[in-house]
Amino acid sequence: MFEIILYEPEIPPNTGNVMRLTANLGARLHLIEPLGFSLDDRQLRRAGLDYREWADVRVHASLGACLDTLASPRLLAVSTRGRQPYVALEFQPGDAFLFGPETRGLPERVLESVPEEQRLHIPMRPGNRSLNLSNAVAVVLYEAWRQQGFAGDCG
Repeated sequence: MFEIILYEPEIPPNTGNVMRLTANLGARLHLIEPLGFSLDDRQLRRAGLDYREWADVRVHASLGACLDTLASPRLLAVSTRGRQPYVALEFQPGDAFLFGPETRGLPERVLESVPEEQRLHIPMRPGNRSLNLSNAVAVVLYEAWRQQGFAGDCG
């Protein structure tokens, strides 16, 4: 199982999409407060459809509190300021992928707290800013799951 950590997410539909994704791939979703919405938000429910009941979602007061609840995960920060492409790493069950808020990305102090070799980026064409948060999570999580042979796939 992989851990997806959204640091201070701001846009309800993105989080709803990630919630649906994690439910379908067997990952756990961690939301770091403050959230830019309520978990009862209509847009969140609409994007997540009925997957909220199947998704393992946990809310934490801080990133430190979140990491304290996990069994010493390898923390991998995904950022446009990451040092290596996400596909350059061999992912392991239990890895925790950290994504920043939609409008500003991970704060520098948070990014710098992650070892440089664990700061990943998704390659894009020059001059582009970033991918949508839920798309970025999907790209990385599917690669991690692919590397595990799609363990648990029902097809």
